[in-house]
Amino acid sequence: MKKFLSFLLWGLTALIVLVVAVSAGAWYWVTEQPVALQAERIDYLIEPGSSPRQVARTMRQAGIDLNEDAFVYVARLSKLDTQLKAGGYEVVQGDSLWRMLERMASGDVTQRRLTLVEGWTYQRIREALRAHPDVRQTLEDVDDAALRQRLGIVEDSLEGWFYPDTYVFAPGTTDFDILRRAHHAQQTLLNSMWEQRQPDLPLKSPYEAMILASIVEKETGHDADRERVAGVFINRLKRGMLLQTDPTVIYGMGEAYQGRIRKRDLTTDTPWNTYTRAGLPPTPIANSGKAALQATLHPEAHRYLYFVSRGDGTSEFSENLQAHNRAVSRYILNRGQ
Repeated sequence: MKKFLSFLLWGLTALIVLVVAVSAGAWYWVTEQPVALQAERIDYLIEPGSSPRQVARTMRQAGIDLNEDAFVYVARLSKLDTQLKAGGYEVVQGDSLWRMLERMASGDVTQRRLTLVEGWTYQRIREALRAHPDVRQTLEDVDDAALRQRLGIVEDSLEGWFYPDTYVFAPGTTDFDILRRAHHAQQTLLNSMWEQRQPDLPLKSPYEAMILASIVEKETGHDADRERVAGVFINRLKRGMLLQTDPTVIYGMGEAYQGRIRKRDLTTDTPWNTYTRAGLPPTPIANSGKAALQATLHPEAHRYLYFVSRGDGTSEFSENLQAHNRAVSRYILNRGQ
């Protein structure tokens, strides 16, 4: 009997040691053992509503060599299966299964950035979206009319409707989602600033303000001149003068523009040629930032009707054509005074 009890005791001890060893090995495998990756760094996107099984499958498809059954078991055993959050995640060499689970349970998503620059056209923004490796492309077969409808834009152009800013997003975010954010930001800013505009401006709507702001954006990047430039255009609009601004001509030329404007370009009529057509062009010519909108809706009060670039980023302003011609001669034709 004693031998049997002794044998049983040794057996139980061995079983306990085995269980402890297996548990320790399993714990080490889960928490410390690096998961094999097919690259130094792998990004993957977890869609909302994904089950642990779907998450594991997504990770394997991205190039993370994990066992789907083991992932699901560990997630459920640790009760992290109900805490996994949607979003973009990054895995690097050396990460364990447990580290990945903790990251997804805490929502530690990776982030990417895309900067839309003041003065960019809508087409330039689309190019930047297409070029970004972490933006998911969904708009290749969507024409402008359909996109305007999806965004709720009633005007006939997408130009000007996207706020220039740096947008932070998870890898796999769609091009439409980023455009929607930029559009919402621009629309919100425009409406807010329109409500606080200077009285007696010759602008009938927020859209007209956005059109003029896009011209101001393209005409000067010098902060000290921005409100003065806006004031020149406001003065000309009030007097019924042609705006005669080169950036609108360039926009109307489209792909025909090759870096310089010739005299015949100024006289070739397009809807955006403000040398041949009175008033504002039919659409913005770029996406303007907050400073240009602010200057447009709060222009400097003065009597200037003309300005010309000095070649250093600043402008020379004139009240009459005679003084303007002298400034052109000095700064453009280099004839001196």
